[in-house]
Amino acid sequence: MLRRKPTRLELKLDDIEEFESIRKDLETRKKQKEDVDVVGGSDGEGAIGLSSDPKSREQMINDRIGYKPQPKPSNRSSQFGSFEF
Repeated sequence: MLRRKPTRLELKLDDIEEFESIRKDLETRKKQKEDVDVVGGSDGEGAIGLSSDPKSREQMINDRIGYKPQPKPSNRSSQFGSFEF
């Protein structure tokens, strides 16, 4: 393997300005998202999730992710259908 000297990276004024503009843009997006979360949380849905019992919290999570649990069958005929042996 050939060894070479490390490449020197130079920080230019344009790079600094670009970094600052991107950082400001990200900060404004973050503030807007926080504002939306605060406004969205005041409609009652967030308060319900914090103060309710674990069963309704689990139901709310299942609704949010689209999971619809099916009840487990209690006897063998419902598990295997009507097979005859």
